[in-house]
Order: sequence, then C-alpha cells, then structure tokens
Amino acid sequence: MSSRRVLKAAEAIREVVSMAILTDLRDPRIEGVTVTYVEVSPDMRQAKVHVSIMGSDSQQKLCLHGLRSSAGYLQSRISDRIDTRYTPRLQFVIDEGVKKSLAISKMLHELLPDTNPAVEQEPGPEMPDGDPDLQP
Repeated sequence: MSSRRVLKAAEAIREVVSMAILTDLRDPRIEGVTVTYVEVSPDMRQAKVHVSIMGSDSQQKLCLHGLRSSAGYLQSRISDRIDTRYTPRLQFVIDEGVKKSLAISKMLHELLPDTNPAVEQEPGPEMPDGDPDLQP
C-alpha cells in the first residue's frame, strides 16, 4: 500500500509530464501520447511513467525513444513543481492495457450477437395543425 504522499507525488508527476508532452516538447517523434498513470517508488527516487501511444509498433518504439531522450527535461519540469529532496528519475513504459481492452472488445463483438438491432420505425402521423414536433 502506497502512502498518501507517494500517491500525491505520482499524480503531480502525471500532470506535469502530460502537460509538458502536450505543450513543451517539440520532438517530431513524440506524438499521439497519453500518460495513463505513474508509479513512484516508496523512496521517491524513481518513477515509472506508463504511456499509451497511438500508431504501429515501429511508431510506438520511435516515440518511446523520443520520450526517453527528453526524460532530463521532464525531470527538470517535475523538480520545479514538486519540492522533494530527490527528483524522481523517469522511466517510460508502454501501457498495454488500452491495446488489450480494444482486442478483447473486438473479440467479444465477433462472438456475441448484436443485442440492439436497429428497429426501423415508421414516421408518426402529423398533427392536424401541421406541426411535426407535436406528435401523439
């Protein structure tokens, strides 16, 4: 069980890293990135940043390489926000949760029949005054 302090630091790191990726980083390799969550070690010396990256496997690897090369800049942004003795060293990891959930959803859609078939409805009769919004 993580302490409240570590959880608050993890949330702050997630906010800082995700905003810095969106606004500050100019590396063309880094695009389509979402920071899903951050794990911080109990001594707060290391932080594992889980990211979801859109695109093919080669694009994901290229983007991950760009994130790893910008880790020093991101750590400096974190040190501006969090007042701790040590600034956590960032380690970027691809979060496979989104990819797996999409694959499971696709499998379920193929296996299960469509539960809400589209029912065609005939348009209702118009009211005598001709207002189509007022139907019985």
